Amino acid sequence: MAAVRALVGSRLAAASAFASLSPGGRTPSQRAAIHLSAPHPAAKVALVLSGCGVYDGTEIHEASAILVHLSRGGAEVQIFAPDVPQMHVIDHTKGQPSESESRNVLTESARIARGKITDLAKLSAANHDAAIFPGGFGAAKNLLCCIAPVLAAKVLRGVEVTVGHEQEEGGKWPYAGTAEAIKALGAKHFVKEVAEAHVDQKNKVVTTPAFMCEAALHHIHDGIGAMVRKVLELTGK
Repeated sequence: MAAVRALVGSRLAAASAFASLSPGGRTPSQRAAIHLSAPHPAAKVALVLSGCGVYDGTEIHEASAILVHLSRGGAEVQIFAPDVPQMHVIDHTKGQPSESESRNVLTESARIARGKITDLAKLSAANHDAAIFPGGFGAAKNLLCCIAPVLAAKVLRGVEVTVGHEQEEGGKWPYAGTAEAIKALGAKHFVKEVAEAHVDQKNKVVTTPAFMCEAALHHIHDGIGAMVRKVLELTGK
């Protein structure tokens, strides 16, 4: 599951020019505008990771899909993770803790970031238009003890989010009970399909079900794409 909040409003810029009218009726700047357009500023997005691996860190497919869609959307991305020990290390072949191992969240997240990563303590909202939190159990274990949409519900009273459906439907939505946990925190849950995203316009929060649903990977990828597009729209970039 992945959740997004736009942290900062769009930045404003202004410019002025002075010129006399030409015989053709247009100022030089007006004539130039026919041929040239001002460069569109890139949205500055912080991607916050919580390790590397679904059971003890960030869900790798979600993080990768987010990066692909942000790249396609022309965003400027900076990746962050906390410089703290993981809650524990899971042997992903067994789904059980590996008692003899200890790993660092920042170090593990650097695997996904290809080494280009910054300590989360240095993240400043003033430098970014949005922040994205991919899912994975690391969001619960290594960040704020809750999965990504629940993180938003804990921080913002009355926020609107989605984790997909509210019934398991024969195992298609195995984590459907999370919707009730979200409601218990005073948030509003909206039912969405795996390839959809929900936008809370008031709080500027976007969520998508992702791996809350047992679905083909390309459907999850499409849902994350919908989420990223909505986030970039909210930034106004």
